Amino acid sequence: MYTDLPLAELQSLRTSAVAPDDLDAFWRRTVDASRAKAAPPVVVPVDTGLTTLDVFDVTFSGFEGQPIRAWLRVPAGATGPLPTVVQYVGYGGGRGHAVDELQLASAGFAHLHMDTRGQGSGWSPGDTPDVAPDTGAQAPGVMTRGIGSPETYYYRRLMTDAVLAVDAARQLEQVDGDRIAVKGGSQGGALAIAASAFSPHVKAALVRVPFLADFPRAIVITDAYPFREVTDWLRIHRGRADEALSTLAYFDSSLLAQRASVPGDFTVGLMDEITPPSTVYAAYNAWAGEKQMTVWQYNGHDGGGLDDLPRELDFLRRHLA
Repeated sequence: MYTDLPLAELQSLRTSAVAPDDLDAFWRRTVDASRAKAAPPVVVPVDTGLTTLDVFDVTFSGFEGQPIRAWLRVPAGATGPLPTVVQYVGYGGGRGHAVDELQLASAGFAHLHMDTRGQGSGWSPGDTPDVAPDTGAQAPGVMTRGIGSPETYYYRRLMTDAVLAVDAARQLEQVDGDRIAVKGGSQGGALAIAASAFSPHVKAALVRVPFLADFPRAIVITDAYPFREVTDWLRIHRGRADEALSTLAYFDSSLLAQRASVPGDFTVGLMDEITPPSTVYAAYNAWAGEKQMTVWQYNGHDGGGLDDLPRELDFLRRHLA
């Protein structure tokens, strides 16, 4: 069922979020401080029983140098340099199992699949804790963890991890550091936007049904989680909406997309209640680079699923050639 704006209106929609004056300075300071604490990635081979792919357990330095786990999958025997895709995970999930997500490596790419700090127990397993400062009271989930300040907000840490995953990929012997794309769906799509905005090494982005866009609109037009975590928190913490929205603006995908100038391939499900189409288009319409959108008219948050894959591979081969 359609619950959002007609497609013609979506195509011209602009975000209602307003960028803080110091957004760029905030992110430059955040990323630079964590880069200064980074150590070389640790790469350990994994015996998966697969004969066509090699898999490695990678630990790299994320926010403030904290260890973040990832899987690296490459064609068997590959020594590089390979075009590479750094992939981010949707809300509640982790990097999964070593033998998950084999398509990209099977297609000839190096594939770095980043774990999600403090998640990884909702629908796919993870291995990375969220080492957090004093973040105050929160609603269940991570959407309001540290929401009182951009300095303590959860997505400051996770988005920094996403940017530094690209740095880490460039240090791996199998990777061509000049041919790196990012990919993600939902929360992972938001992380792909952040990495495209703040890493100079990203060459292209696959952004599926992206999350975290146009917070002021999203939290009042959908009752679905995870956006509802924010309204749950605001319902209890009356009078703190301005404070919360001020924090969220630093992490709003529709504002970060304005800072991404690489080619972007987006998808949207017009029946999506989790990332409503108007919020997806808020990010897409703000994207500063070349872009294309695939509209799945009768789908929700599943978007195109595996039907997206052939177009993804074509997009990657064109932009990472």
